[in-house]
Amino acid sequence: MPTEIIMPKVDMDMETGKIAAWHVEEGARVAEGEPIFDIETDKAAMEVEAPANGTLHHLVPEGAEVPIGAPVGWLYAEGEEVVEPPVRKTQGPERAKEPSKSEPKTETPTPAPVTSTAEVAEEKPRATPKARKLARNNGIDLATLNGSGPRGRIQAADVTMLEEEPRRMSAPATFENEPGALSVIRSRGGSGTPIVMIHGFANEAAAWSPIETHLSARPLIRIEMPCHGKSPKRRLSGFPELVSDVRRVFDDLGLEAAHLVGHSLGGAVALAIADTRGNRVDGLTLIAPAGLGPDINGAVIDGIGRATRAESLGPWLRQLVADDTIITDRYVRAAMMSRKDPDLRAAQMAMADVLFPDGTQAFDLRPALGRIVMPTRIVWGKRDAIIDWRHALGAPGHIALHLFDGLGHLPHLESPDAIGQLIAATL
Repeated sequence: MPTEIIMPKVDMDMETGKIAAWHVEEGARVAEGEPIFDIETDKAAMEVEAPANGTLHHLVPEGAEVPIGAPVGWLYAEGEEVVEPPVRKTQGPERAKEPSKSEPKTETPTPAPVTSTAEVAEEKPRATPKARKLARNNGIDLATLNGSGPRGRIQAADVTMLEEEPRRMSAPATFENEPGALSVIRSRGGSGTPIVMIHGFANEAAAWSPIETHLSARPLIRIEMPCHGKSPKRRLSGFPELVSDVRRVFDDLGLEAAHLVGHSLGGAVALAIADTRGNRVDGLTLIAPAGLGPDINGAVIDGIGRATRAESLGPWLRQLVADDTIITDRYVRAAMMSRKDPDLRAAQMAMADVLFPDGTQAFDLRPALGRIVMPTRIVWGKRDAIIDWRHALGAPGHIALHLFDGLGHLPHLESPDAIGQLIAATL
């Protein structure tokens, strides 16, 4: 007999639940415990796991209202013949509520569930039952956590880790030089000249995610600077040492040619590498690059570096963009989770003190910009509150300028389609 998948009861007065979204398709093979669909009520939303191993059939469509205890699908064991599902005898309504036949005929009502699912995903993070229980017992808001499980699902270990967070966040901010090479993250697939990407200060390789879909035809290589992401912490003596550290990784890649893309401080590093490895760089894209003028918003750099919780980090992050509504609370929480290590923050602040003393850029790459000959674009938002976009106006005539009126310091986050298409056009 096939195993039925029933609509569970997630709150006391719940009579029905809506199928918000299926994570798997009809005929898919699933394992016991694997998340297979989301349900939504007027009070809650949660993820439901497969009760057994098997192949999914007879799924209730997304958007349908299903009585508690009624089947929403069936799991067939390997080799088991797929037939009409057994009829269950229950008290009360058994079938999912669908549009009445007397009403005008419409297609399967998918648009509304899609919208509500997105809203639920924003407000109700996915978590295992054990994680939810631990969070409830310890007064922890699941929305403050980043899940380590499949599709970002919060595991019990993610909750227990947070219990230690106050101690870690208040730990002395000290760090030592760490050995090892910088972190390099490569994409799978793609052909042709690789794109090497270098993120900005207080960021990491994941910052490039919004534009990567436009560049996926090429191999993508993301270098994480020292004191960032998974790269080791370093005590740098100045900008030349930073460039030397990243250039060593670039050389070790053994590329015959590459297109460099850099943002902010990463743009300065990319420009310095292009200046010294011009025979191996066939294109350069600089997004709000540092190094083309003396001034920089030191207050924001200091504010981001000092922040030990999402509440203090958010106001500074919102100064990085023109439309601060795109920096959601969820975005801020995720950013703070990546900065929870006090030693990492201390390393970045030491780095900022060397590179941007007293709110000044301590290095000048304008001569390098005048020497490069490969096709180069500078992309800048004219509402950048971190580095003045007018620094771009000193670029020589053979360099293309793309100045956007409604963007701030993170054009690739604020307008990923436009920026991604610009880079793709250069390629």
